Amino acid sequence: MARVLIVDDSMIMRRNLKMIFVAAGHTVVAEASNGKDAIAEYQQHQPDIVTMDITMPVMDGIESARTIVEEFPEARIVMISALDQRHMVFEALENGAKHYILKPFQGEHVLEVVEQVLKMD
Repeated sequence: MARVLIVDDSMIMRRNLKMIFVAAGHTVVAEASNGKDAIAEYQQHQPDIVTMDITMPVMDGIESARTIVEEFPEARIVMISALDQRHMVFEALENGAKHYILKPFQGEHVLEVVEQVLKMD
């Protein structure tokens, strides 16, 4: 099972993702509400996978993903985005994110994407 870092400025979204991961047997090692905190949590916990919201205060998910991947090239980051942020998803993928999930999402889809990304080398 994977060690997960959940990054989202919405407490409700973090709670929903945590419930999905815990129910599937994964461990949520940390949560962050902005990209700056996400970097610190990644450095401390070095999780197996990160779910990263794109739009957040302080530092957005794209900049945070880029910073994490520069320091940890093996980082597995899955971006979470609203449908109208598609252009930002592609920018995040160009900056090292491995995959993306569009809101609103189903728990099964989140777990499918996470499994796919965990199998990547």
